[in-house]
Amino acid sequence: MQAQFPQEQTVDGHYDRQEDEFRDWVTDDGSSDYPSAKGRYHLYVSWACPWAHRTIIVRSLRQLEHVVGMTVVDPIRDDRGWAFREGPGHTIDSLNGFKLLSEAYKATDPNFQSRVTVPVLWDSETKNIVSNSDDDIMRMFNQVFHPFTKSSIDLYPRDLRQEIDELNAFIYEKVNNGVYRAGFATSQDAYEQSVTELFDALDHLENRLSTQRYVFGQRITETDWRLFVTLIRFDAVYHGHFKCNIRRIVDYPNLFEYLKDLYQQEGINTTVKFDHIKRHYYMTHDDINPTGVVPLGPTQDLLSLHGRERL
Repeated sequence: MQAQFPQEQTVDGHYDRQEDEFRDWVTDDGSSDYPSAKGRYHLYVSWACPWAHRTIIVRSLRQLEHVVGMTVVDPIRDDRGWAFREGPGHTIDSLNGFKLLSEAYKATDPNFQSRVTVPVLWDSETKNIVSNSDDDIMRMFNQVFHPFTKSSIDLYPRDLRQEIDELNAFIYEKVNNGVYRAGFATSQDAYEQSVTELFDALDHLENRLSTQRYVFGQRITETDWRLFVTLIRFDAVYHGHFKCNIRRIVDYPNLFEYLKDLYQQEGINTTVKFDHIKRHYYMTHDDINPTGVVPLGPTQDLLSLHGRERL
């Protein structure tokens, strides 16, 4: 059985994720070729993908739905990549008429050879991709569309930026990408190293959240949402499908209550589509789950009282 992404697999069995290809920026000061504007930019996403989910959350929190359009791909990805089809929670591409997201990549760079990923921030004026980096798109949504929104939320406050960058790097390597490094490992040693580092990191975060409501105290920052997208998928997908089964998130008192707290923030639960999440992972990763059978569980009470406001 071939690895899920052979070009991103090392000879010793580790998963080595590719770098983002397009890293241009929308700016509000004239310093780039992409000025901040209403209606010019469009977001291509999957409800299933945690990297795309981050950008959907920030778009929602910053009230940019009327500023930046959004089209959702089919959660079932085949060997042609992400596709636009009509279905529950996803649609055809009415903006460009693309059948496959790869068409956006080829339109931007005809020589593009790497894996096609979501999210994609598309410029409808120049007809190319501005960015396929979720990190950059989150920051753009947070910082450069102020004239077009009434939201004053700042997820990257100046006084915390260094600490945010440092904790982001830790969470990305050990948790966000850590579940993939465990799930896509093709050797026992690579798997055990990755899953051990993952749970050491979760233990650390459990302890950090024992004395404060969010990872930086009482303020929700982008780091919380970067962590949230992995936690919300953990028990439903990563615990079983990616063999991250030392513990579940529900087994962590602080992490689980923290997860519920974030899930119950205004506008967040509508961005969580468990049907898309489970169908994508269990039906797309046929090297891991060759039957394509999608589990019914788990049952999760994410709307029960969390008590985090007492911290």
